[in-house]
Amino acid sequence: MSSRERVLAALSHQQPDRTPRDFWAEPPAWNRLLTHLGHHDRDRVLTDLGIDVRHLEATPPPEREFQPGRFQNFWGERYVYQPTPWGPMREDGKGALASARSLAELEAFPWPHPDDLDRSRLAVQCRTHDAHALLYGFADVWQRPALVRGWEEFFVDLVEHPDWVHWLCRRFTDFYVEDYTRAAELTRGRIDLYLLISDLGTQHGPLISLPMFREFVAPYLREMITCIHGLGGRVLFHSCGSIQDFIPDLIALGVDALDPIQPTGPAMAPEALRAVFGGRLTFHGGIDMQRLLPSGTPGEVAAEAARYREILGGGGGYILGPAHLFQPDVPPENILAMYGG
Repeated sequence: MSSRERVLAALSHQQPDRTPRDFWAEPPAWNRLLTHLGHHDRDRVLTDLGIDVRHLEATPPPEREFQPGRFQNFWGERYVYQPTPWGPMREDGKGALASARSLAELEAFPWPHPDDLDRSRLAVQCRTHDAHALLYGFADVWQRPALVRGWEEFFVDLVEHPDWVHWLCRRFTDFYVEDYTRAAELTRGRIDLYLLISDLGTQHGPLISLPMFREFVAPYLREMITCIHGLGGRVLFHSCGSIQDFIPDLIALGVDALDPIQPTGPAMAPEALRAVFGGRLTFHGGIDMQRLLPSGTPGEVAAEAARYREILGGGGGYILGPAHLFQPDVPPENILAMYGG
């Protein structure tokens, strides 16, 4: 099988020749891995590890330093960079609209337009990686609005100003529907997976109730999912945390694959996910980023990857990956061990 055939088989719950693989890493983690390998060719790394998915990129406008050491991106997310031995890591703070006190202030913000993304390299990227499954985007219709508004302020808005929340989610949804439509047109429908993001869980349970999810999140997810399916793509939905309570709703909304299946407890373990949702959802990720990958031995990492492949990958329905982007505290030996089997 080609890499693309392998991923499409897994998404269709058909047995591929081997479990397909994806790779996500923060820039400092990339730097650490490349230093360990002694070269700086990312495509070579992905080929050597047998990675089956390639991530297409549209270039956003540059961030700006609005205060010394504090940065803001084109959406209005604000953050600092914390040093690590392998390069800086972003740490989020309150967004540009945290002090807003009226809907009019939200409306007056200089919101980005889909024209602001540079998609000029997408067609070339598709041709370069034609044998691989292609993933595009970073559409976030609930969590990113919360980052721009400020998490605390956004959660208060859910109760006190629900119209503000809907206005923000509408703004983001309209942007990403247009973004994904343009990307599909530029690549002539070649994109296989479109990323859709909104973190719904903590380590121990949901961030919001199911009724709130159905009021404030689900309508915008449904619109994005309908758009993606209309473009001929599949939906890779990302949410960290213990989100088992939301999975039936996500399936009903049309999510095709769930990432990163963070192993936060028995309900998010691969055995439970396969038993309850197997055959209805493809799983992506799962290899523990909090304890195993940073602190385990290569042998332990390889054994856990084999376990996930066996439990979730039998008959298709699983793409191997970490339970979040690789972080800079993960030893390169453990990254290599995860893909070694």
